[in-house]
Amino acid sequence: MKISSLSIPILLSIALQGVAPAAAQGYPSKPIRMVVGFAPGGNVDMTARLVAQKMSQAVGQAVVVDNRGGAGGTIGTELVAKAPPDGYTLLVISSTLMINAVTVKNPSYDPIRDFAPISTLISAPHFISVNAGLPVGSIKELIALARAKPGFINFGSGGVGSLTHLEGEYFKSAAGINIVHVPYKSTNLAFTELVGGHVHLVFSSTISTLPFVRTGKVKVLAVTGSKRLGAFPEIPTVAESGVPHFIVDSIAGLLAPARTPRDIVNKLSAETIRFLKTPDMHSALAAQGGEPGGSTPQEYSAKIVEEMARWRKVVVSAGITAQ
Repeated sequence: MKISSLSIPILLSIALQGVAPAAAQGYPSKPIRMVVGFAPGGNVDMTARLVAQKMSQAVGQAVVVDNRGGAGGTIGTELVAKAPPDGYTLLVISSTLMINAVTVKNPSYDPIRDFAPISTLISAPHFISVNAGLPVGSIKELIALARAKPGFINFGSGGVGSLTHLEGEYFKSAAGINIVHVPYKSTNLAFTELVGGHVHLVFSSTISTLPFVRTGKVKVLAVTGSKRLGAFPEIPTVAESGVPHFIVDSIAGLLAPARTPRDIVNKLSAETIRFLKTPDMHSALAAQGGEPGGSTPQEYSAKIVEEMARWRKVVVSAGITAQ
């Protein structure tokens, strides 16, 4: 039978449509490496280990956490961006994925071009914490003091271009106040300085904050998320405290290298969404001060684009120089 030249592209298209699913039918057939862009023991690492255990049970293969900390998550992120797109190397990363893309000069990866989003894992707001000696007990009182004494209040962060820095700049703009940035090498160090009374305010994770709240050395004024945390219903959101457009969550998510077969990405996403809905995962993530994610690849992709646009606007407005 003679095949016309016009038929070849059609036949080739039909053939290729069956290649990816056939190649992925036996997935996974070996252990999966789950790269974490941070050192062991932090919030993202703890989330990754919970997810790795559940994922292993779901797919019937070992899922091994591989911590590649350093450079604000960039080292681990670069590794996965360059990994084979076969579903056997995944990335767990926080909002630094989007922030580094707009604060790092000539970044070595593109969050949109170089990755296939699988699902969000956890959404964790921060506390706005102040030293107990600062004479304010609410966001409204903090704003009033800042307006009465422009430049008097300072806030510590985990360094120029970090999420806690950008949060402070975003808060300044949203509240219409002038507070001074004091960068440290890490948010933990900034928080230690807050406890010691060397800075007035820090945007901090719930886990790092609560032990110091109990000592009476730190006051929590508000939570940065869109709603109050179920574990701390008495703490209001920033939005309901007089700054309606200020909503910030640290979002950890699961990604694969770009060009990973779509059916593999969809399978991992479906399994992730399923186990994130279980009561034990809800409890475990709540203990970290967050709520379970669980999104389709399309939804996570849209969130990445949205967050990059938001933080790029903050960087430009605050005149933050790329590092």
